[in-house]
Amino acid sequence: MNFLLDENFPKAVRPALERAGHRVIDFREVGIRGSDDEAIMTLAAQEDAVVLTTDRDFFHTLGREPGHPGLVVVALKQPTREKILARLTWLIERVGEDHLRGRAIQLRDRAWQAYPPLDEG
Repeated sequence: MNFLLDENFPKAVRPALERAGHRVIDFREVGIRGSDDEAIMTLAAQEDAVVLTTDRDFFHTLGREPGHPGLVVVALKQPTREKILARLTWLIERVGEDHLRGRAIQLRDRAWQAYPPLDEG
């Protein structure tokens, strides 16, 4: 699976994702710093990459628009690289990569939300 790290997402997550066999694109390396959210989503669509961000606005705005390749917002009260990686790893193991595509997911400390919702049945 391809992931696109937003400017605010910890770079330290990259090696762990790559070790797990994922391709990781860092917007800081290929984009223009300070670009608007649409530029990030455009690049994600071009690369067929799920966006990883800590920007909560993504979930409530861009995550509701159809046609994006996927979006994961990690919104922790006291985020650290380790906590962000742990929640992301939990999500991939719990939900599976296939369910990240085209879906917006917000991860909090003890809860998570997906749009469109996942069928838990």
